[in-house]
Amino acid sequence: MMLLSLFVLLLGAGVQGQAQAAVPAPAPAPVTEVMAMTSVKPGVAISDVMKLVPDEVRAVAQLYMDGKIEQWYTRGDGKGQIFFLHAKTVDEAKAIFADLPVVKAGYIVVEYIPVGPYSPVRFLTRPDGAASH
Repeated sequence: MMLLSLFVLLLGAGVQGQAQAAVPAPAPAPVTEVMAMTSVKPGVAISDVMKLVPDEVRAVAQLYMDGKIEQWYTRGDGKGQIFFLHAKTVDEAKAIFADLPVVKAGYIVVEYIPVGPYSPVRFLTRPDGAASH
């Protein structure tokens, strides 16, 4: 009985795996923005960063007023900031941040992540529930 139960369980997993393999992955979402997560480079003194904060805030505010920054946040872990930039590529986002005082001074690390619409929603927008490319 136990062997039969194991066989049924394995058979079900195999069939389920085949069904999952038959569902196409959603098409890649277009990049609509680039998320930039900043943190202070290891070994950089916070006192050095703080000297640039007034100029940095003015520069970031200007980027916001110029429509280059969509949203800006402070990280909940206290290690930096997160920005959503109006950019279609990482290179475009890097160009937006190139003149920031803390970037020019080499005081921060910036991780750039291209983002776009939540692509699994495409399954809901297709009549048969399947994604198309």
